[in-house]
Amino acid sequence: MSTVSVAAPPSPRKASPKPGTAHAPAPTVTDPALVRRAVKAAALGNAMEWFDFGVYSYLAVTLGKVFFPSGSPTAQLLSTFGAFAAAFLVRPLGGLVFGPLGDRVGRQKVLALTMIMMAAGTFAIGVIPSYAAIGVGAPILLLAARLVQGFSTGGEYAGASTFIAEYAPDRRRGFLGSWLEFGTLAGYIGGAGLVTLMTALLSSEDLLSWGWRLPFLIAGPMGIIGLYLRMRLEETPAFAAEVEKAESERPRVPLREMVAGQWRALLLCVGLVLVFNVTDYMLLSYMPSYLTSELGYDATHGLAVVLGVMALMMIVQPFAGALTDRVGRRPVIAAGCVGFLVLSVPALLLIRDGGLLAVAAGMGALGLLLVCFTAAMPSALPALFPTRVRYGSLSIGFNVSVSLFGGTTPLVVTALIGATGDMMMPAYYMMAAAVIGGFAVWRMAESAGRPLPGSAPSLEPAGTHPEKA
Repeated sequence: MSTVSVAAPPSPRKASPKPGTAHAPAPTVTDPALVRRAVKAAALGNAMEWFDFGVYSYLAVTLGKVFFPSGSPTAQLLSTFGAFAAAFLVRPLGGLVFGPLGDRVGRQKVLALTMIMMAAGTFAIGVIPSYAAIGVGAPILLLAARLVQGFSTGGEYAGASTFIAEYAPDRRRGFLGSWLEFGTLAGYIGGAGLVTLMTALLSSEDLLSWGWRLPFLIAGPMGIIGLYLRMRLEETPAFAAEVEKAESERPRVPLREMVAGQWRALLLCVGLVLVFNVTDYMLLSYMPSYLTSELGYDATHGLAVVLGVMALMMIVQPFAGALTDRVGRRPVIAAGCVGFLVLSVPALLLIRDGGLLAVAAGMGALGLLLVCFTAAMPSALPALFPTRVRYGSLSIGFNVSVSLFGGTTPLVVTALIGATGDMMMPAYYMMAAAVIGGFAVWRMAESAGRPLPGSAPSLEPAGTHPEKA
C-alpha cells in the first residue's frame, strides 16, 4: 500500500484508551499521486454513467419515435421515460449484490465489474433495431439493456464515493469528493454537447434513422479506458486495515447488520439522497424535455441553455467542495434545501417566460443551488456508515432513495402535468423534496475534518498545498 503509519497522537476526547483495548489505530499518511489516480478512476466511471443518462434524456423524444409505436407524442415520451425509470427499479437489487460484495472482497474489484456492465449495457442500446424493423422486440431489448445498466449502477455511486472518501485525507475529503460529481457534470456535458451538435448538423430524418445511435456506441471505448484505470488501483487504506484486522478472509457481514444495525443512518441517507436526486434529475434530465415538449421551446436552443448551466456548475463545483471542508457539509446542504424551497417557483416562472435570458437565469439559479448537493454529498454520505458496512449500507440507502424518488422524477412530473394541466408541478416537486432534505440535514452529524467512522485518521504529507487536486 502507498500509505505509511505514524505515531498516533493522544486522543483529544479521552485521556486513555478504553479498558481492554489496544492503542488507538495509527493514522495513515496519504500518497498524493495515488489519491489523484483514485479520484480520476472513480470520476470517469461516474462520467460514463451520466453520459448515458444525459444522452437518453436529451434524445427522449427521438427514442420514443424509434422504439415505440406511433401515437401521441406525450404517450411516446411517457413510454421512453418509463423505460428510463425501469432501470431504477433494479438499482436496489444491484446495490444488494454489489454493496455487500464490496465490503467482502474489496471496493476496487467491484468497481471494475460495474464499469464493464455499464459499458456493455450502454453499447447495446446503440445496436438495437428499431420498432419498425423488429416490432415489439425493440422496446423489449431496450428495456433489457436499461435493466443491465440499472443493475450495474446499483453498485457504482456508493462504491465510487466510498473509494474516494477512504483514500482522501480527512481535511480535504469534501474537495476531493466533489470531483466525483465533476465527473457527473462532465458526462452530462459530453452527452448534451454531442446531442446538441447532432441536432444542429443532422436532419430530423438522419437523426431518427441512424444518428441517435452514435452517442451510445461511444460507451465501448470509454468503458475500456475506465476499466484500465480502475484495474491499476490498489485497495483503499480503510478496507486494507479491515482485512488486516480480520487476519484472514473477510467474514460475511449479515444483511441485517447493514440495515437494522444502521437504520438511523439509512433513514438520513434516504432523505439526503432524495433531495439530491430529485433536484438533479429534474434539472439535468427532465428540463430539456420540459422545454421542448411542454413549453414548445426550440430543441437546439433549449439544450444549449442546459449545456451552459452544467458548464457553470463544473466551474463552481471544486470551490464548493473546498468550502464544505472549511465551513462543514451541513451548512452547505442546508443552504441548498432553503434555496430550493424559496426559489423553485420564481426560477420556474423565469423558465416559463420563454425568453432566452429568462430561461438561462432560471436554469442558472437552479444549477447553482444544485451545486450545494453535488459538492457535499460525495463526502457526507460515506461518513454516515462505519467501514465494515460502508459500501453495503450506502448502496442500499442510496439506491432505494434513487429508485423511489430520483429516477422516477421525469415520469412522475410528466404524468402530474398531464393529469392536472399545472405547468408549475416541477417547482412544487422540488419544494417538497427540499423539505424532506432539510429535515435530514438537521438530524445528521457534521463530518468535515473528522475521520470516517471505523477508520483511522487520514493525514496529508507535510507541505501539501491545500488547494491542489
